[in-house]
Amino acid sequence: MGGSFKDLRVYQMAYCATMEIFDLSRRFPREERYALVDQIRRSSRSVCANIAEGYRKRTYPKHFTMKMTDADAEASETTVWLDLAKDCGYLESHQHTRLSRVYDEIGRMLGGMAKDPQKFRPKKG
Repeated sequence: MGGSFKDLRVYQMAYCATMEIFDLSRRFPREERYALVDQIRRSSRSVCANIAEGYRKRTYPKHFTMKMTDADAEASETTVWLDLAKDCGYLESHQHTRLSRVYDEIGRMLGGMAKDPQKFRPKKG
C-alpha cells in the first residue's frame, strides 16, 4: 500500500469529524473555552495526527500498531467529550449521534489496522 496517509479513508473520516467538531465547538459557552472546547479539539486532532505519524512509520509494524492504538484511544476520548457536550446541552442529539457513530466506525477501522499492520507496509520495489 503506497500513497499518503491522506488517502486513507479512516484519515479522511477523522479529519472531517475534527473539522465538524471545531465548527460546532465554536458555539459552546465561553466558560468552556479552556476546558471542554480545548479537550475535544485536542483529542479529535490527535486522532488525525496519530494516523499520520503511524502511517509514516509503517515499515515498523510495532510502531505502526502503537500509533493506530493511540489514535483509537484518542477517538474514544473524543466520544467522552461528545457525551459531555450533549449532556451539558451544547450539542443537539442528532449531532451527537452522528459524530458518535463516525468515531465508532473510526475505532473499528483503526482496530483492524492495528491487528494487521503487514497490510500497510510499503511494497518493496
